[in-house]
Amino acid sequence: MGKRSVPETSQNAGPHIPVLLDEVLASLAPLEGKRIVDGTFGAGGYSRALLQAGAHVVAIDRDPSVRPFADALMAEFTGQLIFVPGTFSELDTLAAEHGPIDGVVLDIGVSSMQLDEAERGFSFMRDGPLDMRMSGEGESAADLVNGLEVEALANLLYAFGEERKSRRIAQFIVAARETAPIQTTLELARIIEKSIGRKPGDAHPATRSFQALRIAVNGEFDQLVEGLFAAERLLTEGGKLVVITFHSLEDRIVKRFFDPEKGGPAQSRHLPQTQGEALRWIDVAKARKPGEAELSRNPRARSSILRAGTRSDAPARAVKFTGLGVPVVRGTA
Repeated sequence: MGKRSVPETSQNAGPHIPVLLDEVLASLAPLEGKRIVDGTFGAGGYSRALLQAGAHVVAIDRDPSVRPFADALMAEFTGQLIFVPGTFSELDTLAAEHGPIDGVVLDIGVSSMQLDEAERGFSFMRDGPLDMRMSGEGESAADLVNGLEVEALANLLYAFGEERKSRRIAQFIVAARETAPIQTTLELARIIEKSIGRKPGDAHPATRSFQALRIAVNGEFDQLVEGLFAAERLLTEGGKLVVITFHSLEDRIVKRFFDPEKGGPAQSRHLPQTQGEALRWIDVAKARKPGEAELSRNPRARSSILRAGTRSDAPARAVKFTGLGVPVVRGTA
């Protein structure tokens, strides 16, 4: 799926750097001889570190542009890396024949590499076609921006981007496209900035809208939920799952997945207490964030959060979206 829903900084933000790398390796340790699924291969930052630590890696990604990185690592680490094209939502099926699997790492979102490629259309700081498709297939961001009615577009920006000024932005977008279709990233970014303005020192006003469109185009919340439950099915007792997210909506889903009681209804102390379901994940680590040293090396890591857990012996659950806090676009539920 690629990596990282990172905030954009400058047009010269540097090469792809895996975030919270030491914490990922520590969460999956010991790694010598273990078989790990890197469900979001990207440019191979995590896979390389895992291979160097002595692990065997099954790498998965749906972005066809990452294949050269996988080929290079396979040549360097002969027999240690297997690359499987596909989405991490299907990681249990894709990795089944390469098991047994000892751990899974998922780094959710769009990668620095993708942000830095203007032609992919992810960035509001580089002019390119308004695309945002990780796989290159299906509806593009331009299709949504030019096709949705103002109400539907506003609801999407609010639900997936937490954009409080979504209605005003949507109105400006719809008015602008009456003259001509909106086709490029900078064109859309300018329309958004014109609609809500920009204060010195604030994040770019298009940040939340671009996030919302990217999530919608790639079905990222569905992918995340399906991927978490796929990891639960794949891993047996003692298997470890590590997930890195980059904004509160994703983190809420992961947090509630590891601890379902967080998203369940409160029990009244005046009524008999019901027995909770068997825990599928134990030793769930407290959320970890990058320290100052890492942030000084890689400012794009500043919003990253790592959560990890160890698989229990309880049977895997059926996929269930309720209780996880998955955002829903009003009018589509």
